[in-house]
Amino acid sequence: MLFLALRKLCGVSLLLLAASALLPAQSAGIAAAVPDEANLSIEPLNAMEKAVRAGDFKKISSVVILRHGKLAYEVYFDGDAETPRDTRSATKSITGTLVGIALDEHRIASVSAPVLSFFPGRKVQNPDPRKNKMSVEDLLTMSSPLECDDWNEFSRGNEERMYLVEDWAQFFLDLPVYGGMRLPGEPEERPHGRRFSYCTAGIFILSPVLERATGVSADQYAQQKLFSPLGIHSAQWVYTSLDVPQTGGGLRLASRDLAKIAQLYLNGGVWRGQRIVSEDWVKQSIAPQARIDETTEYGYLWWLKSFRSKGGSTYPAFYMSGNGGNKVLGLPSLDMVVVITSTNYNTKGMHEQTEKMLTDYILPAAQPSTDSPPHKSE
Repeated sequence: MLFLALRKLCGVSLLLLAASALLPAQSAGIAAAVPDEANLSIEPLNAMEKAVRAGDFKKISSVVILRHGKLAYEVYFDGDAETPRDTRSATKSITGTLVGIALDEHRIASVSAPVLSFFPGRKVQNPDPRKNKMSVEDLLTMSSPLECDDWNEFSRGNEERMYLVEDWAQFFLDLPVYGGMRLPGEPEERPHGRRFSYCTAGIFILSPVLERATGVSADQYAQQKLFSPLGIHSAQWVYTSLDVPQTGGGLRLASRDLAKIAQLYLNGGVWRGQRIVSEDWVKQSIAPQARIDETTEYGYLWWLKSFRSKGGSTYPAFYMSGNGGNKVLGLPSLDMVVVITSTNYNTKGMHEQTEKMLTDYILPAAQPSTDSPPHKSE
C-alpha cells in the first residue's frame, strides 16, 4: 500500500520506486541502479508507460533498459520479470552468437565453410555449383544463392512453406538457385558484394550445422556455452517434428535475459569478466555485411540502423528484431541496452510503433554522460 500511495503522489512506476530495495536480489545477475544514477530521466519513461496503458501502443508486453551495464528501468504490461517472451526472429541473432562460439572453438573451420560439407552424402534437388559453394557466411548475412525470401509470399523458400513439411533441412537444401530479372547490360546492385534476401529456412539449417560441428544439439550447445555463463536457465526452444531445435525463431527468454545478450555484445563478448565469444566475432557481427535498404544494413544476423530521437540527435544501434515489433537493441554511444517486447504479431505498423517508443520516449530519457556523447545529425 505504501508503494501504491507513493505512486499516486509522484507518478513514478512501482518497479522504479522499489528498485534500490528489490532489484539487486531479483535482477538475474545484473547489477541494478535507479534511473538517476544511470543518467536516465524518468519523465519521458513515465509518459511512455502512460501511453502504453492508454492503448496508444498496442500489445506491448515489457520494456527493460540497461544503462552502463546496470538494470535501470523495467516495466511489465503482461506477465512479470520471469515471463518468457516469444520474440520470434530475435532468435536469429542468438544463433549467430552460437556460430561465433563454434568458430572460436574451431568446431567450424571458418565462415567460408561450405554448408553442404556438413551434410556429406545428402542428396539434394536442383544441384548447382553455386549451391555447392554456399557458405556459412552466406547464411549469416541472409545472402545465400538460393531462392528463399520470407518477404515474398510467392517465394519457393518462404518460411510458411517450410512449416508444412517434416524435414526442414531437406526443404532448404532442395531449393533452386535464385533467378530474377533485369534489363540487358544492367548491373545487379550488390552493396557489400551481397544480395540480401530474408530467409528463415537458411538460419534454421544452422541448427543441424551446429549439431554436426559440435556433437550436441543447438539448444544444448547454447545452454552450455552461452546461456549458463550468462545465468540464463529458463530458455524455451521450439522444435521441428523431427525434434530439431528451431534456430530461426520462436526461442522464448525473459526480458532481462534478452538484455544480457545485447549487453554481452556491448561488452565486446565478455560477461562479468568471462570471455564468452571473441571480440573479433562481435566486431564482425555488428559491422555492415549486407544492405537491406537505404537506412538499414545487416551484420551477422544483427540489424544495423541509426535512430533519431525526438530531440534531433541520432544514435547508431545494432539490434535483434522479431515479428510483432520485438526489439533488443544495443546503443554503443549511449552505453545502453533497450528491450521492447510485444505480441502485436503480423500487424501493419508493428515495427514502427516500437521504434516510435524508442525515438519519442526512451532516447529522450537517455541523458548523455561525459564518456558517451550523442551524434548530432546534420
